[in-house]
Amino acid sequence: MASLNVGNLGEYLREQRRNAQLSLRQLADAAGVSNPYLSQIERGLRKPSAEVLQQVAKALRISAETLYVRAGILDEREREELETRAVILADPSINERQKNVLLQIYDSFRKENGFETVPGDPGDESGLSAGGTDADTASKPSPPSH
Repeated sequence: MASLNVGNLGEYLREQRRNAQLSLRQLADAAGVSNPYLSQIERGLRKPSAEVLQQVAKALRISAETLYVRAGILDEREREELETRAVILADPSINERQKNVLLQIYDSFRKENGFETVPGDPGDESGLSAGGTDADTASKPSPPSH
């Protein structure tokens, strides 16, 4: 079962490497892993760690989260949530307080729709006024939903 996920990961990595017009050796060098190890990953014989996947993703200039999903480390919905959070946190046009408020609203809508938030995310408790609680956060977005 796990080898199937790893096989899909390997095929995907090979496709991404070819799209980037990199040889196996070039990607291995750029990612800081050995050529034989990367070859084994591509052939579905090895399951790389999250750290190795992150290095490979950086070398390919693709999302590490996408590789985590392919490797079975991360659920697709978790990836989507992490990417949404990353976009909010990276937006230079809003300040930190505004980012935290957006993340709190996002969390409350997800909870309302039956989804859990990613544990330890920056929007869980930061930016709340003194005495803020999860109940306060869950009740705040109700008025804006017209």
